[in-house]
Amino acid sequence: MDTLDAYREVIEQVLTEYARVPYAHGDIQTETVFDRVNDHYLLVNVGWFGDRRIHGDIVHVDIIEDKVWIQYDGTEDGIANELVRAGIPKERIVLGFHEPEVRQYTDFAVA
Repeated sequence: MDTLDAYREVIEQVLTEYARVPYAHGDIQTETVFDRVNDHYLLVNVGWFGDRRIHGDIVHVDIIEDKVWIQYDGTEDGIANELVRAGIPKERIVLGFHEPEVRQYTDFAVA
């Protein structure tokens, strides 16, 4: 398995685990959206909390060139740390939700 396929597998595995955690309140499901052709990976909440519609991203990850870009992270502990524990090196992960000038101060790739 090449590196790109390995990254895809890890991202899908980690997001699938997050999707299995049920919500304690409301009728809310967490869905995974995997687009391997364009390398976009999403975790999305969909449902109802009382009379309020719930729909929104929890996590958005892209693979751009040879790096994993975390475009949005709404998790409590940080999806980047989960990806590292699952085998993706920190120097291959870009925290895209940080301004480019700030990324140098993280333990992750700048771009």
